[in-house]
Amino acid sequence: MKKKPASEARPAAKDPGQTFGTRERIVRSASRLMQRQGYDGTGIKQIAQEAEATLGSVYHFFPGGKQELAVAAIAHANGEFVADLKAVLDGEPDPARAVTAFSKHLAEELRASDWTAGCPITTTALGAAGRLPDVQVAASEAFARQRELVSAKLSDSGFGAEEARELAHMVINTLEGAEIAAQVARSDDPLEIAGRHLARMITAHRA
Repeated sequence: MKKKPASEARPAAKDPGQTFGTRERIVRSASRLMQRQGYDGTGIKQIAQEAEATLGSVYHFFPGGKQELAVAAIAHANGEFVADLKAVLDGEPDPARAVTAFSKHLAEELRASDWTAGCPITTTALGAAGRLPDVQVAASEAFARQRELVSAKLSDSGFGAEEARELAHMVINTLEGAEIAAQVARSDDPLEIAGRHLARMITAHRA
């Protein structure tokens, strides 16, 4: 299968008729590119070209340069991820089934991108978080927000607060690792297997 360009692998907007201002285009372009190439592999010039913006526009909106833009890109990507996660969790009363459904959703998204669109937070932050504190904080806050949603779902299903918190860590950490494994293997299996085992774990803890 021919690999799609970064700008085509996943639409910038869910509504194809929707248009965005310059700042929004820059953030979305940075998010897509860093999702595939990482922080160090993505340059300001490439982001500007992808966003059909001038370098002057990029620095106008992000005077802090690429680090400030990376923080905005992580926030944007996590907003999309959290919206998808919340929709799946809200749509399935059973948290075990909800986790399985979300693992399948991640696999479908990854396959649709020809295995290029892995976790945008991990890809952006790895290699940069150790030397760029703002990026590290943004990534940490993004994962915390994901865990909060899962923890709230588990609490609403009868789990105690501490157990829900720890299980939420396990769910998010496992899915993150499985997504990387699926991307490397170009296979749904790591995510689908992870989803099934997480569901069994949640069911066992609830019993």
